[in-house]
Amino acid sequence: MRQSKRGQVDPFIVMDVMESARRAEAEGRHIIHMEVGQPSTGAPASARETLRSRLAEPLGYTVALGLPQLRAGIARLYRDWYGVDLDPALVVVTPGSSGAFMLAFAALFDAGDRVALGEPGYPSYRQIMRAMSLAPVGIQTAPEHRYQPLPEQLPADVAGLMLASPGNPSGTMLGLDEYRALLARANELGISVISDEIYHGLSYGERCHTALEVSDDVYVINSFSKYFSMTGWRIGWMVVPEDHIRTVERIAQNMFICPPHASQVAALAALDARQECDANLATYAENRRLLLDALPKIGFDRIAPPDGAFYIYADISGLTDDSLTFAAEILDRAGVAVTPGLDFDPRRGAQTLRFSYARGTADIVEGIDRLTRFMGSR
Repeated sequence: MRQSKRGQVDPFIVMDVMESARRAEAEGRHIIHMEVGQPSTGAPASARETLRSRLAEPLGYTVALGLPQLRAGIARLYRDWYGVDLDPALVVVTPGSSGAFMLAFAALFDAGDRVALGEPGYPSYRQIMRAMSLAPVGIQTAPEHRYQPLPEQLPADVAGLMLASPGNPSGTMLGLDEYRALLARANELGISVISDEIYHGLSYGERCHTALEVSDDVYVINSFSKYFSMTGWRIGWMVVPEDHIRTVERIAQNMFICPPHASQVAALAALDARQECDANLATYAENRRLLLDALPKIGFDRIAPPDGAFYIYADISGLTDDSLTFAAEILDRAGVAVTPGLDFDPRRGAQTLRFSYARGTADIVEGIDRLTRFMGSR
């Protein structure tokens, strides 16, 4: 049977690393997971308890845009975090941020459109675009600019721009002035902007800023996966301009029917569990401190300043020009799973690695010890 050309997307390498780590664990090895951006904590206790109390009820279809109570709760989050007065009618609940990307790309772009995105960046942006017959256009960002695109780098011949703050894999953030400059340039060029903000709530110093503090003519995407530790629940949201709501609703009705009802129930309760989520942030902050202190001492000394998220992105060009083989060697000899930069940057990723510090601090300490021994033996 024939296969579509647009379906021939690249693998998500971090998932391949996870599978290699799983096989090693099945053989009895103890692996330290520093490859995947998944919190070691589960969903907030109140979210789990609330859902448990509702399981006797029929949890069926909801309206396509999500439970009204959840949309209102998300709107309140924008007031609390950013001082933004957001109309709940502009909030669309989605099956994870991945579902939001699909809805955004379908609503904004036509087959063949070119969409700009910073490199390094989240690999699934490119692959979802390709699967939807869009053409991703990489912008080579620089460490001296904190791996974020500059207004003068925006191509004039693209239909869209994908921003991410905090970014994956770098963890660097855009400030308000940077958002203003990028959105102003995009507006001049007639470029639609999507701002990926799924790591908001996870920052170390300055708070995260949303593009909605600058403009309401933008798509903003977020998720319960990271700050709220609900990766497997597959529940996210996006905020869209008022005149796009009905378009997005029609696409959502047909593509997804609705987000998972059970996950929406849990997410609504999670919005009131920010004290618990902030305690998780304190763990990430300690893990970040430990890694920033240890990694330069053992040879990983070219690092973008991670303002947020839970990643450290290191330039390893002084060590190797084959990050895929190097990551496999670290897994095999040190029992530490890390992600080769090829996932994030198809042009320079052979010379970078990403370290995730989303796990518990004991794992990070053990991972540092193993990496230290490994680097000392090379």
